[in-house]
Amino acid sequence: MQLVLSENWTLTSGRDLPTLVRWAQEAEDAGFDSVMISEHIVLGQDAGAEGTMPNPREYALPGNQDPFTPWPSSLLLLASIAAVTTQLRLAAAAIIAPLRHPLVLARELGTLDLLAQGRLIVLPTVSWSRAEYAALGVPFERRGQILDEQLEIWELLWRQSPVRYEGRHYRFEDVYFEPKAYRPNGPRIWFGGSGMHDALIRRIVRYGHGFNPLGRPSTEAMDKLRSALTEAGRDIRELELVGGTRAVFPDSRSCADLGQALDHIPAQLEQGFTTFCIKPSQFTDDPHGVGDFCRKVIRRVESMV
Repeated sequence: MQLVLSENWTLTSGRDLPTLVRWAQEAEDAGFDSVMISEHIVLGQDAGAEGTMPNPREYALPGNQDPFTPWPSSLLLLASIAAVTTQLRLAAAAIIAPLRHPLVLARELGTLDLLAQGRLIVLPTVSWSRAEYAALGVPFERRGQILDEQLEIWELLWRQSPVRYEGRHYRFEDVYFEPKAYRPNGPRIWFGGSGMHDALIRRIVRYGHGFNPLGRPSTEAMDKLRSALTEAGRDIRELELVGGTRAVFPDSRSCADLGQALDHIPAQLEQGFTTFCIKPSQFTDDPHGVGDFCRKVIRRVESMV
């Protein structure tokens, strides 16, 4: 199981980050495999363009959140968690890679992976907010091209020194990148998204160690991914498939029922999904009860399996 530590602001303050670190420790003690933290650098007016979420415990999606929503640095938080855990994997989800120079981001990711001794997972994305890109001076329309060049650069940096690169967006000659990440080919990389578009499939096939979709992908979408992997000489069983729980809220103020949310896991197991995300604030209002919540989740999931 993977504990989602982003967007739990009904349980704690955006300024009380040590509480998130404590929850990660409690999750590891309870038997959770990993924690996940997402990011934004800034939010603009388009953050709530579709109206805010009906229940503040729901997941933040494109255009459904208050612009005042806290988004602390995921990499700094994960570094803090790495320092107080030993087995817990650290998922840097929704890293908006095009908003940073690839050499700078590779340095941050590689250092964190060394600190965590190979426990880092990176989910690079292009994200959705035009306002965020505008604030950082990055062309929104080119974000997919920028990400593709970054992935090429990372692959080179993890393998060798010196590295030279000439693309449309980045150019440099003979840079020495040391120390490298903990693993010889860099951190584990997952990809995700709300649809099975061609660029996503291409990135998964070339670089992916895992697939973390937004929602539950259709049988047709999974068949499309499986066929692309087979054509490239890969097997979909090489990928870690990441599913999730589905919280149903009775109203705009209350938590969801945990048992009902976990009932969706067996069907996903049959599809080959092996890791499942769960956000504690969707099921409890007690910030001191997250450890007990984690233990309850593990007991219930183990009884299903």
